[in-house]
Amino acid sequence: MSEEKEMSFLDHLEELRWHIVRSIIAIVVFTIVGFVYAPWVFQNIIFAPAKIDFPTFRWLCSLGHFLGTDNLCFPAFPFKVQSRYMTGQFTMQILASFVLGFIISFPYVFWEIWRFIKPGLHQNEAKNSGGAVFAVSFLFLLGISFGYFILCPMMTLFFSSYSISDMIVNEFDITSYVSTFIALVFGSGLLFQLPVVVYFMTKIGLLTPKFMRTYRRHAIVIILIIGAIVTPPDPLSQVLISLPLFMLYEISIFISAYVVRQKRKEEEQEAKADEMTA
Repeated sequence: MSEEKEMSFLDHLEELRWHIVRSIIAIVVFTIVGFVYAPWVFQNIIFAPAKIDFPTFRWLCSLGHFLGTDNLCFPAFPFKVQSRYMTGQFTMQILASFVLGFIISFPYVFWEIWRFIKPGLHQNEAKNSGGAVFAVSFLFLLGISFGYFILCPMMTLFFSSYSISDMIVNEFDITSYVSTFIALVFGSGLLFQLPVVVYFMTKIGLLTPKFMRTYRRHAIVIILIIGAIVTPPDPLSQVLISLPLFMLYEISIFISAYVVRQKRKEEEQEAKADEMTA
C-alpha cells in the first residue's frame, strides 16, 4: 500500500515535471524570438511610449479636440537614453526578451499549470472554475495593456519633462528605463489578478464579502502602498495604478458575494438531497 502511494506520488511529480518543461520550452522559444528581433522590439515597443505619436498621446489629443481644448495635446518632449555600463545594452536585451517571452507564452503556461491542478479538484469546483484559464489570461493581458498604454507613457512624459533646474539634463540610463518599464507593465499584469485571487480565497473560506467591506479602508491603504512599491516614486504613477486596483477590489467584493451565494445554494441542495434519501 505504501509502495502504491509512493509510486502515485512519483507519477504525480513526473507529470508536474513535464508540465513545467513544456512551459519553460514555450518561454524559451519566445524569448529567443524576442532576442533575435530585439532592435525592432526596442524601437517599436519599449521606446514607443516615449514618442509623441504613441496611441495614448494621440487619443488624449483627440479627446481634447472633442472637448474643445488643446491642453491634452502634448508637444514633443525630450527623451534620451544612455548606456553607462559596458554590459548594459546586452543585459537589458536579455531581460526584455525574457519578459516578452513570458508575457506572450503566459496563457499557455497557465493552461499547463491548470491542467495539472484541475484533476485534483472536486467535480463542482472544476465545473465552476471552467473559465479559469480565460479569466486569468484576460486579466493578465488587461493589466499588461494598462501598464503599457497608461502608466508607461504618463511616466515617461512626466519624468522626461520634469526639471528643477536648467542646468540639469534628463538623460536616462537604459538599465533604469527598461527596469522601470518592465516593473510597470509586468507588475500591472500581476496586480490585475486580484479578482481571481479573491475568487479562490473565497472558495476555500479564507475571505468573505462582509470581511472585504468591513476592511475596505484598510484595503485602500494597502493598495496605495502597493502602488508606491510597483511604480516610480511620484504621485501621478501611484494614483494611476491605485485607482484601477481600487476598482478591481470593488469588483472582487461582488465576485466574493457571488461565490458565497453559490456555496449556499450547493449546501441547500445537498441538505435537500440528504432529506430525500433519509
